[in-house]
Amino acid sequence: MWFAGAARRRPMAGRPAALQLGFDLQPGMRVGLYGGSFNPAHEGHAHVAETARRRLGLDRVVWLVSPQNPLKSSHETASLAERMEGVRRVVSGRSMIVSDAETRFGSQYTIDTLRALKARFPGVHFVWIMGADSLATFHRWRGWTQIMAEVPVAVVSRPWISLKSRFSPAARRFAHARAPSQQARLLPGADPPRWVFLTGPLNFQSSSALRERMRQGGA
Repeated sequence: MWFAGAARRRPMAGRPAALQLGFDLQPGMRVGLYGGSFNPAHEGHAHVAETARRRLGLDRVVWLVSPQNPLKSSHETASLAERMEGVRRVVSGRSMIVSDAETRFGSQYTIDTLRALKARFPGVHFVWIMGADSLATFHRWRGWTQIMAEVPVAVVSRPWISLKSRFSPAARRFAHARAPSQQARLLPGADPPRWVFLTGPLNFQSSSALRERMRQGGA
């Protein structure tokens, strides 16, 4: 049975695909990492990524399309190629990068991906981006406290869940590390643990609603 807990460090040596990620980042860049199944990607996801990019002053946002989320069923998950193509349809501009880095690294958990990217791109100021719906269940992620110790985290409000997420186990555990939203642009250079909750206009699209429409033959 899968459970949340500390994650052991996994070596990435011996994986040739990990040497060719399809993108390059330079030291000093401020880069958001936005991971998920994106099954399928929708305007709500794009809203989270763009809000973080703008409010944090990021140079790039890397969409890390996961091979398979351990917390979600594989039966309803489209292929990686389909999901990556779906992300490309909702993003625009050179600041948004769509990547299968987790597959190339062979990492199943976010903590492994973070450590691999930090080792690959020293000097880059990474920030983990998530919607408020992810913060509500963040305590179920493998190595979630280690994630908070690796990089600063930006949480973007999402419909119906924002209030609940702010009282989630993760939010309570790291209440001391929460920065005011007015200091969002300082987050990429902050020492973790440090996180910020960004509020603003809400986008009500969800992947589950889109999947249901697809099953019923809707557009």
